[in-house]
Amino acid sequence: MLNEVAFLTVAEAASVMRVHKMTVYRLVHSGHLPAIRVGRSFRVPQQAVREYLGETYIESTDQQ
Repeated sequence: MLNEVAFLTVAEAASVMRVHKMTVYRLVHSGHLPAIRVGRSFRVPQQAVREYLGETYIESTDQQ
């Protein structure tokens, strides 16, 4: 199963999410974004980033 999982570095996850790397670190440490630790760095499952963005997506409503 793990051989089918694509992992992103924190910098790659930040780029996909269009946020700063520290934001990704905060999400990982708070438990909002799952990650595995590899040595001193983290790897975030690509699917977890997609799911997080999908859960936090807010539809803009144009009310006039």
